[in-house]
Amino acid sequence: MALLELDGLTKRYGGVTAVNDVTMRVEAGEVRAVIGPNGAGKTSLFHLITGVVTATSGDVRFDGRVLSGLSSYQRCQAGLSRTFQLTSLFPEMTARENCRVAAQARLPRRWQPWGGASVFGEASKRGDEALERLGLSAVAGRPAGLLSHGDQRLLEVAMALSQKPRVLLLDEPTQGLSVEETLTAVETLAGLFAGGGLTVLLVEHDMEVVFRLASKITVMHRGSVIADDVPSVVKDDAAVQAAYLGGYA
Repeated sequence: MALLELDGLTKRYGGVTAVNDVTMRVEAGEVRAVIGPNGAGKTSLFHLITGVVTATSGDVRFDGRVLSGLSSYQRCQAGLSRTFQLTSLFPEMTARENCRVAAQARLPRRWQPWGGASVFGEASKRGDEALERLGLSAVAGRPAGLLSHGDQRLLEVAMALSQKPRVLLLDEPTQGLSVEETLTAVETLAGLFAGGGLTVLLVEHDMEVVFRLASKITVMHRGSVIADDVPSVVKDDAAVQAAYLGGYA
């Protein structure tokens, strides 16, 4: 059984179909990239998986459990954590505080009137571990709003990672980065993914980033999946090439 399964997932907004009958299987330890031209439905797919929007039809199953009807918060509690296309941080809080708050949100005892010190300590530990894995320990005490854009993007990954997710969903982690920042981010993420300990679903426009990080690629166009295979096969797929060149009918 795949860890994350999408079966006939569809989202319609009136007469517009943003996601059309998408079926996908993501195995434990897999790094899967979802790519496609602008408007292909990639971010909409992420919203459906994480419960930001409700599907018109189809199911999302996580470790055999149907997630339909669960809120974003409940899906996070189940083990799905994500980043967003636009930077979403608490700019006046330090990088360490951002990660601690993110970690605390998933701890089961976070709202109990007793044991607060224990919860705070566990959340801080998880946050510091995530910062170290993303190479951000040196800037942990700085306000998030004063970090470079590259470090802010990595901080968002660290916040998601601090929640100890079973599936990590990254939406355009290199968006807006300079060439140098992109190289640093890719090397950091490649190190993070090495060994297969994380299951990752990645939306990304930069094909060099995709081919460096992903073990499998799903290609979307106009809401539908047009290819789903290993990078070497997808790269030579005629339908994929036509979609990116604007000739796919």
